[in-house]
Amino acid sequence: METTVHQHDEQKIEWKQFWSLAAVYASVVIGWIAYQRYQPKLLVQFNFTGFTFLLTFVQGLILVITPPIAGRLGDKHRFQRGNRLPIISAGISFAAMVFMAVAFTLLSNPGEIFKWILPVLIVFWLLAMSIFTSPALSTIETFMPVEKLPRAMAILTIVANLLYALEPVIVDIIDAVGASATFISGGVVVFISGYALRKNANDLFSKSGGKEPKPNVAFRLDTQKSNYGFILLIGLSLGLATTVLFNIFPDLLAGKLSMLLNGNNPKVFSVGILIISAILSLPFSSLVTSYGLMKSFWLSSVLVLVAIAGVVGLSSPLALVLMVAIFGIGFSALSVSTLPLAISKANYYEKVYCVGIFFAGVAIPDAIVESIQAF
Repeated sequence: METTVHQHDEQKIEWKQFWSLAAVYASVVIGWIAYQRYQPKLLVQFNFTGFTFLLTFVQGLILVITPPIAGRLGDKHRFQRGNRLPIISAGISFAAMVFMAVAFTLLSNPGEIFKWILPVLIVFWLLAMSIFTSPALSTIETFMPVEKLPRAMAILTIVANLLYALEPVIVDIIDAVGASATFISGGVVVFISGYALRKNANDLFSKSGGKEPKPNVAFRLDTQKSNYGFILLIGLSLGLATTVLFNIFPDLLAGKLSMLLNGNNPKVFSVGILIISAILSLPFSSLVTSYGLMKSFWLSSVLVLVAIAGVVGLSSPLALVLMVAIFGIGFSALSVSTLPLAISKANYYEKVYCVGIFFAGVAIPDAIVESIQAF
């Protein structure tokens, strides 16, 4: 088959569009923090604790299945309507609407019959957030040259890691304002950030007749087959590291390094790793670019696995601190290399679908661990 190669004329970063994307990503992270804070409380408040495992299982299923489906729809809109913005806008509007519905349901203090709408709204919220996340993040390739993607991911990693590191502060604010105000604010933030992304992306796309500009690098249209299995593996690698960081390391390290905790929350270890990762993300993005996405991915994956094995198998405090540092280094490189690598392994016509497969892989380890814990 003959190779078809295109080259975009401009090798520049569209910063306005990228910062809009970063704002959407931040709103997703904050939304997840609010959800993780209030879901257990709401289940207790409305006597749904018996459904904890079912809701956790459904949550995992949604987060695994929805991104590829949303990706397919995103690709369909890319080529039928010129861009993927309609599916992003639909998901964001749906998410904002569900945020508001949850808020007003809580404000109305529903009775025995109407309280059953709450678990349904929770499921709808999960669907809405999953629908737009993959298509939205996949737009990153239209905003900058491919060699700049690790740097872009470094910025998104800094945004996410700092927000997760500030989770105790965010949770205190959430508790202070209450559930209803939190969900109203969440709906407003998601809607505004989504509107900004759509408006700024439309401004960019209008320069090419309302259609998405071709990627800012040479790319092959027909000769590259999407490597679904490897893309899923890339997502699984990042998902495993993230799941271990948030779900396993805090309690495991708290038991082995209790003398270092001095009465602090065990999550302080995860916060430390997140801060390390945020600090290292930008310099590591340059290293990843020069070293290569593939080599960086395999090296960072090995570092993460070695660190996990070390934390599980070692007991010396000094050795454990060293393993945590190695994990932070590996996690930083993994965070900035995985999504760009997944995009590079996708055929041009299946970019959004493959990003969905990547995020499905990211969700699988967490879905398994949280379902086991809920059971």
